[in-house]
Amino acid sequence: MYSRPRTIEEAARAMAVANALAVCGGTDVYPAHAGKPLTRPLVDLSGIERLRGISKDGGHIRLGAATTWTDIIRADLPPAFDGLKAAAREVGSIQIQNRGSIAGNLCNASPAADGVPPLLTLDAAVELASVSGRRVLPLSAFITGYRRTALRPGEIVSAVVVPKPSARARSAFVKLGARRYLVISILMAAAVIEKDDAGRVVSAAVAVGAASPVAQRLPELEQDLRGLGPGVKPSSLVAPRHLAPLSPIDDVRAGAAYRLEAALAVIGEALDRAAEG
Repeated sequence: MYSRPRTIEEAARAMAVANALAVCGGTDVYPAHAGKPLTRPLVDLSGIERLRGISKDGGHIRLGAATTWTDIIRADLPPAFDGLKAAAREVGSIQIQNRGSIAGNLCNASPAADGVPPLLTLDAAVELASVSGRRVLPLSAFITGYRRTALRPGEIVSAVVVPKPSARARSAFVKLGARRYLVISILMAAAVIEKDDAGRVVSAAVAVGAASPVAQRLPELEQDLRGLGPGVKPSSLVAPRHLAPLSPIDDVRAGAAYRLEAALAVIGEALDRAAEG
């Protein structure tokens, strides 16, 4: 069964059917079912105009669930979103960026999802809709494990909501892969840094992806960065003890030990870029 609702309310009713599967850009769903019959009811969200677009609502910036990576790249957003824009340019090919949605990247819940680390550094939350109403979860609580989310049966992601960042905040995203384009991450890091008038760091956020089942913030490093004075590169503070939240594995792309070693350099580069931004 296939349905293409035109409103969020219609989508919520369609998703109430047992075992229904939501799809928007389809860049993750279709490859996952290549060569196999799709037996679940399919709910195509791509026709819901309210799910696409970026708006500023009071103290928040709202990214509709169907907003594509190309939309994000082209959007007029504060400098704190530059890391997310850089990640958007790393998502597959231009064709994938034109079709793939921000919510799809989160719902796929891959450890190597490019959008997750920068959104974590922005303290993003996920808005969920169903016939029962709406609820909001921090992104850190939405992705619960490898390919697992907190989505309940019948729910869809309706938006990603980010607190309006300080105009002083700057950000960066660095991805390590076997080649420059069209590659799944070996490791990636995102950073947001805010400085005061004297050039001293007043806040920092750092997240690492592809080094744990779920991308992780590094709170001890963030704390150590606060108060860092001008003229000191943030990368000089990054130490192995800051990587305690990470739990990398050996796989076909890299070994766990290599990922931990590379993390020191990748995190340092992301921090230095954000500090210089």
